[in-house]
Amino acid sequence: MSYRRSALTLLFVLLLPSSFALAQGAPAGIYVDAPERSTGGIGRFYMGREISGVMGYQAAQWLERPQRTHEEMPDDVVANLNLRPTDIVGDIGAGSGFFSFRMAKLVPQGKVLAVDIQPQMLAMIEERKAAEGVTNIEGILGDIDDTKLPAGSVDLVLLVDAYHEFSHPWEMMQSIVNGLKPGGRVVLLEYREEDATVPIRPLHKMSQEQVKKEMAVFDLNFVETLDFLPWQHMMIFSKP
Repeated sequence: MSYRRSALTLLFVLLLPSSFALAQGAPAGIYVDAPERSTGGIGRFYMGREISGVMGYQAAQWLERPQRTHEEMPDDVVANLNLRPTDIVGDIGAGSGFFSFRMAKLVPQGKVLAVDIQPQMLAMIEERKAAEGVTNIEGILGDIDDTKLPAGSVDLVLLVDAYHEFSHPWEMMQSIVNGLKPGGRVVLLEYREEDATVPIRPLHKMSQEQVKKEMAVFDLNFVETLDFLPWQHMMIFSKP
């Protein structure tokens, strides 16, 4: 860790309020903005972590690359979600719908809420829905600080390589927790920071320790980590 990042982390801790519970708005001092940003970062720190930039819709083809099926094993991921046919699922940062369409097949009496902040991504999902006759995916245009999930409506939220890109992670997680039903689950897939051999830029990786620390702010209970994926943690949390 560089001296600049260490100093910013210390500053964050000093500014962090002693009460870090859920509130109407983000606590003061929750974010620390650096005078410079790292390569691929936005120069904003949250709980000692620099937030990465967002991948734009122009790179949507990368989301659908054939190699992704063995790099990220999406069918195995979806199988391990243990979805019920009636579940309402939130796919946050849905992109082109790579996971949304897979999950939709498993919730025929439920639906997938595909949330993204880029209307171009949602347009791609709508095109595919029309082409394939899929009716149980609903696109939602979110904001950078609000998923727009209906309160208390969702059984499971899936975040695939998305959480580390949230410019407002506190507000986004507040929104997600509010959208979950009691007992609802949050599943995060993040590239393993602990493994230097994972060929992903550092700011696009997260450690288990960091994820647990950030989820604990919202009293989400850690359930388990599934480490069957080649490069990613699959971390599961539940709402009391």
